[in-house]
Amino acid sequence: QVQLVESGGGTVQTGDSLLLSCEASGRTFSNLDMGWFRQAPGKERDFVAAIMQRGAVKSYAASVRGRFTISRENGKNTVYLQMNSLKPEDTAVYYCVADLRWGTVVNGGGSWGQGTHVTVSS
Repeated sequence: QVQLVESGGGTVQTGDSLLLSCEASGRTFSNLDMGWFRQAPGKERDFVAAIMQRGAVKSYAASVRGRFTISRENGKNTVYLQMNSLKPEDTAVYYCVADLRWGTVVNGGGSWGQGTHVTVSS
């Protein structure tokens, strides 16, 4: 079982940036594929981004491509989500996801963190 702890959320204005972090424990981090999902108020959880074990392969939702960047530091057991040019529609709870299988991560399976709130005001 993987334990995930997200941090870095907050309230910002349109156009600002935020860096989310997610620290994992319980499994060898370099064996895990990692991802970020988000859930806006009253909506379902949506895929945001994912990164493979060594970071060579990344995937992004169309809505964030070019604004968000996912990265990882295997030596720190941490995955990041750099969010730039934030918009009010990015307001959501952001969740970190982990699994040994890429397909499981991008489809929203695996282990989940508790989430961190991001609010973007106009």
